[in-house]
Amino acid sequence: MGKKNDNVELAKRFYSVMYRIRRFEEEVFEYYKRGLMPGLAHLYLGQEAVAAGACAALQEDDYIGSTHRGHGHLVARGADLNRMMAEILGKETGYSKGKGGSMHIMAMDKGILGANGIVGGGIPIAVGAAYSAKYRKTSQVTIAFFGDSATNEGTFHESINIAAAWDLPVIFVIENNLYGISTDIRKVTKEHQLSKRAIGYGIPGVTVDGNDVFAVYEECEKAVKRARGGEGPTLIECTTYRWQGHHVGDPGEYRSADEVASWRAVEPIGKLEKHGILSEAEVAEIKAKIEEEIRVACKFAEDSPYPSEAEAYTDVFV
Repeated sequence: MGKKNDNVELAKRFYSVMYRIRRFEEEVFEYYKRGLMPGLAHLYLGQEAVAAGACAALQEDDYIGSTHRGHGHLVARGADLNRMMAEILGKETGYSKGKGGSMHIMAMDKGILGANGIVGGGIPIAVGAAYSAKYRKTSQVTIAFFGDSATNEGTFHESINIAAAWDLPVIFVIENNLYGISTDIRKVTKEHQLSKRAIGYGIPGVTVDGNDVFAVYEECEKAVKRARGGEGPTLIECTTYRWQGHHVGDPGEYRSADEVASWRAVEPIGKLEKHGILSEAEVAEIKAKIEEEIRVACKFAEDSPYPSEAEAYTDVFV
């Protein structure tokens, strides 16, 4: 009986996080289409289970390294939606005072080392945080999120090599959504199961259904326990799919309609609903609560002022 109740509470938590991510991203997309958002955003729509499952395995004082597609990671880690939305709209009340925008939100109070506009750029930062934890003899671990194409970057190989050599407390999470911008990862790698790259570094590697939040959570929980126990890193490949193009301005026409439809049929939120753990009433209650949170965040961002001209040269390091 206790286990069933635990599953219900965990399902509520997962559903809340995933729906919060989805609604946040949908509103970001609307702001872009209305011309209210400076720059671009790389939406996390369709990948919600990865962030929700992975971050649920962490403690409050742990760290995450993020990517250009980082909104979902921040939401899952508990970042302030008001400040996130304000940052995306370039307002002074944002996490980076409106100067960073979508790809450069960081929230150190949540252990978020920053979204990163450089492919693979967040991986060595995450490894650095893991080294810091080991040096300071704390029990903290770090999750490094990155996409499939980042596994072809030198930073991936250099980082995973040193993390393995020094048994650093870091979990490498590949969000394999099959495409790096418009390039199909299957056309630029000989071995399509990216978790097998762990073999060369002598660490565990596993591939999991990245649209199944429980599966992601279970594998990340094992990897976090292993890292916290001093046994070093794990490479986890989460197979998933982004609904939109590479960014909000990309129509994604390099993908077939059949491929997109087949992946949307197994998307994370619907998959959790099909588990049957949550009742319709519980789902409705969660959605209503989050709709209000999103409404408040949007109003906060819209009502917030833009940075003054006097701020142009503060927080800038040259």
